[in-house]
Amino acid sequence: MLGTIIVWVILGLIAGFLAKFIMPGDDPGGLVVTIIIGIAGGVIGGFIGRLLDIGDVTGINFVSVILAVVGAVVLLFAYRMIKKKSA
Repeated sequence: MLGTIIVWVILGLIAGFLAKFIMPGDDPGGLVVTIIIGIAGGVIGGFIGRLLDIGDVTGINFVSVILAVVGAVVLLFAYRMIKKKSA
């Protein structure tokens, strides 16, 4: 159980960092928010991967990291669109 949580945090950090690198901008938060974006991106990426039948987020491997980054980029894009409309 603890090992699974540690993997989520590491994958979240990697995916969140890469997503923020791919989509630089004025986003809130530091390390904790980056991890949360990456973990949520992993959930979104896993859902997208299952829909497209290309895989799932199962740990720290190439497919999981790519799917988590794609999900985190989608999340950042959605956040920015919502933020732009409310401004």
